[in-house]
Amino acid sequence: MGVRLMVVDDHRLLAEALASALKLRGHRVLAAAAPAAGAAELVISRAPEVCLIGTATPAEPGTFDPVLRIKRERPQVAVVVLGPVPSPRGIAAAFAAGASGYVRHDERIEGVERALMKARAGEAAVAPALLQGAFSELLNPAAQPDDEGQRLLQMLTPREVEVLVRVADGEDTRLIAAGMGIAPSTARTHVQRVLMKLGVGSRLEAAALAARTGLLDRAGPVPSAQPPSQDPSATPDSTGPDS
Repeated sequence: MGVRLMVVDDHRLLAEALASALKLRGHRVLAAAAPAAGAAELVISRAPEVCLIGTATPAEPGTFDPVLRIKRERPQVAVVVLGPVPSPRGIAAAFAAGASGYVRHDERIEGVERALMKARAGEAAVAPALLQGAFSELLNPAAQPDDEGQRLLQMLTPREVEVLVRVADGEDTRLIAAGMGIAPSTARTHVQRVLMKLGVGSRLEAAALAARTGLLDRAGPVPSAQPPSQDPSATPDSTGPDS
């Protein structure tokens, strides 16, 4: 006995092609529609046995809001999600919203049909291989890319971070010293420590590295100029400003 169903997908051609293929296999397709965001209204008004909803972004927030509404207002309707090769988050989001199944976009029509039949029967319609892949990724997550900007920021003291920001702003030694209220010789020492910690050989390289890694965005604006330090250990610098 064929399934009374609806096919909804953001791509109208895909929805209509699926609907035609399922009709040829003896199923009663009440509607083939787009976009998927309007699925809830159609399903609530037509009350199919199963709704096949296509999505290209299963892990995006809000993707399965129509499923939540369908299950709230028409709990007897089984929903099967048709999506890309999913992440564990995408599968979890679909089932958390109330979906009865998840089928890959590249599945054969026979696989889609089996999922519809199982969903109508109240069974979970998801291929074992799909679940195995999802659980494998959950148990062995891919390493996250290294956040180089955060790593470099943690290497520097707050004062060195301020020095780096001022260097990136084009300030020379005397401007850095005046802005921070320290002696030029102390400012020069801070600059050298920053270059050493960042592993670069010049102020220009330091500024480029800080900008590329997003370190400057994390550091925030520098404080306003401070009065010159009265520390007796601070000695005046008789040399000219650095370039």
